[in-house]
Amino acid sequence: MRAPIGDFTAAWPVAEKLGLLAPPVADALRGPVSAQGVVYVDSDPEDADTARFGEVHGIPPEQSANCVVVAGRRGPETTLAACVVLAHTRADVNRLVRRELGARKASFAPVETAVEASGMEYGGITPVGLPGNWPLLVDAAAAGAAYVVVGSGRRRGKLLVPGGLLARLPGARVLEGLGLPADRGDSPPPGGR
Repeated sequence: MRAPIGDFTAAWPVAEKLGLLAPPVADALRGPVSAQGVVYVDSDPEDADTARFGEVHGIPPEQSANCVVVAGRRGPETTLAACVVLAHTRADVNRLVRRELGARKASFAPVETAVEASGMEYGGITPVGLPGNWPLLVDAAAAGAAYVVVGSGRRRGKLLVPGGLLARLPGARVLEGLGLPADRGDSPPPGGR
């Protein structure tokens, strides 16, 4: 199979490779999320970070999307959510995300929290298969892309998903301006979450 973007030696319809995905991702693609048009590409776990993956496989940052887990706090209540922005931008956590979550403070969730709550590996967290009660904030530019690269729930392998699929994921809200130019937004940890 030829991948719709990038330079890959091996790409498959994701339905043929569900066993290689993190369990919540595979479950979502078997159930509420249509696997139609989603492509799995195998990759070395050492290449999982967005910049390295793009360099190795010829994917510009405009065709990769980072999924970061944020924690919004209001008093004793904490809400976990995910943000999806193109890799050449940074999520507007302190303004737009905080307002969308109705939080007094919003910040990137600790790595341990993000991994445990999502059921995915750090560096491979993807918007597909996140807990159903999480808000999923998707930048309009990512949702409008023909295809974007996202994680597979594991550091090994990536998913190529139609941008429109991001807008249809459970809990998704498409927001203009969620992804700010990299020099203006809140920087995620290296490699996203």
